[in-house]
Amino acid sequence: MTEILFKEESYKIIGACFEVHKILGHGFKEVIYKDALEMEFNKIGVPFQREKSYSIIYKEQKLKHYFVADFIVYDTIILEIKIGNYIGDPYIKQTLNYLKASGLRLGMVINFGKPSLDYQRVVF
Repeated sequence: MTEILFKEESYKIIGACFEVHKILGHGFKEVIYKDALEMEFNKIGVPFQREKSYSIIYKEQKLKHYFVADFIVYDTIILEIKIGNYIGDPYIKQTLNYLKASGLRLGMVINFGKPSLDYQRVVF
């Protein structure tokens, strides 16, 4: 049986997201959910960095532009917040690229855009 990567940390993150969705529902812009999630993480003691920048290396040179992860949680998990109708292939591929560039192994795409919270784990 395969062990779930960062199982306990993932449960805490998803629990915080469910709490935010339960109170706010769906229909707000991403930034509203990020603000609420930041408050929820602080309340329950989940360590995070919001909007952390990562450089991109191309042929051993750093590019002038970079990507910004919505959250880095527990210094090990990239958390991407979305408000779409579904978690589609572009979001998964984006998260995989973020994992590759950051050197992290687990990403989570959280979709607040539906009546029920939707999420997907992405492992690199």
